[in-house]
Amino acid sequence: MKRDFLMVRDFSTEEIHEAFDIAIDMKKDRKKYSKALEGETLALIFEKPSLRTRTTFDVGIQQLGGYSLYLSPAEISLGKRESVYDVAKNLERMVQGIMIRTFGHNIVEDMAKYAKIPIINGLTDYSHPCQAMADFLTIKEVKGKLEGLKLCYVGDGNNVAHSLMDAGARLGVNVTIVCPRGFEPNMIAYNQAVEDAKLTGAKIEVTHDPFEGVKGADAVYTDVWASMGQESEAVERKRIFMPYQVNSKLMSSAKSDAIFMHCLPAHRGDEVTDEVIDAPNSVVFQEAENRLHAQKAIIYKLMK
Repeated sequence: MKRDFLMVRDFSTEEIHEAFDIAIDMKKDRKKYSKALEGETLALIFEKPSLRTRTTFDVGIQQLGGYSLYLSPAEISLGKRESVYDVAKNLERMVQGIMIRTFGHNIVEDMAKYAKIPIINGLTDYSHPCQAMADFLTIKEVKGKLEGLKLCYVGDGNNVAHSLMDAGARLGVNVTIVCPRGFEPNMIAYNQAVEDAKLTGAKIEVTHDPFEGVKGADAVYTDVWASMGQESEAVERKRIFMPYQVNSKLMSSAKSDAIFMHCLPAHRGDEVTDEVIDAPNSVVFQEAENRLHAQKAIIYKLMK
């Protein structure tokens, strides 16, 4: 039976840990898996550009012995040039898996419903599960454990925030979302995370006080204030979010050994200062590298 990865909660707690174990093993010994998906092809559908998503999926499938097929917006234009159904039914006969980075979450849900091959969500406006997998893999590497830790996300209650809540709830990590009023996470995403957290004892909460939210955090995380498609709101968002900038003063409220995280790209001087992102406790590039290893593990689990 084919599996998809549209949200972190598509994997059980056990499956997430299994994926982390595979990712860590792959990171240690790349050649061990060099023929794992020999001859298999992963289609990469991009309606939103990305340095890390494009590179890590492209390199990842090749390191597993397979091939990638890049499909740009001009070639696909899902739902416009051709229906999602028709694209799914075509590609399922030509490739063995599909990664989609797009706007509406309904697009990846429809693709998963219609296609008989695995679908991986590379990003939608609602969810960014591959990023969260890399994030928690990084925390596990640095801290040596996950359960019982506190992750504080500071910024817009966006797709990244949703996936961090998902993953934290599954893994027993307490997640605090700190945001201005009116920029809270989607209530459906929040309620799902709270429900999942009952099984692991994790605490999922939202607050508007950055210093209170960051207090006692093992990891402090932020993201850009205006994502792709929100460029027209950038000036107003900067005014609203500036009190939520992650700087040395805010980081001082976290634990002394707290790490700093960012999904990148970063707008230095806005959501984070240079002194924080370039500090010794910043793991942003380790986090970026782990996109490769976490996604290889996801590809392996779904396509093997």
